[in-house]
Amino acid sequence: MEELGTERAAADYIGMLATIMNALSLQAALEGLGVPTRVQTSIAMPEVAEPYIRRKAVRHLEKGRVVIFGGGTGNPFCTTDTAAALRAAEVDAEVMLKATNVDGVYDADPKRHASARRYESLSFDEAEAARLGVMDRTAVTMCRENSIPVLVFSLQPQGNVAAALRGAPGVGTLIDKSP
Repeated sequence: MEELGTERAAADYIGMLATIMNALSLQAALEGLGVPTRVQTSIAMPEVAEPYIRRKAVRHLEKGRVVIFGGGTGNPFCTTDTAAALRAAEVDAEVMLKATNVDGVYDADPKRHASARRYESLSFDEAEAARLGVMDRTAVTMCRENSIPVLVFSLQPQGNVAAALRGAPGVGTLIDKSP
């Protein structure tokens, strides 16, 4: 957005607000399916979501609720991947789900290279050594150091998010300490 005259910090805040809108949309969809859900944000907006409070998030999870974190870390210059890894570490998540527009991690861009090979699994070290660009280094380091595997999968086709949540075989690429 800097080419439009928007400084980086302002652009990052705009992006954080977009993640809150996405969180509210996801909440509406899940609640429409009967899934108890809470949205917590790092940017205060009590009319639409709870403020992020780690202990409260953990309590919601203990009660069987899905907790959706919006607003990133609340600070500019931090990616959404880093925010997701941070929240996953804070609530002691078993796995971090990274929904994307491709069905996993590839050795090359599958939209540009028809011969690109999808990994079923790989280690954090392999992903970083191959410079696959799955997540930023801070997020990778945080997940590696906290033993949080990352499942990279596509939002499409319909039902894929539910399949990822169930741990269905063949959905996405699992990145972990060892492949």
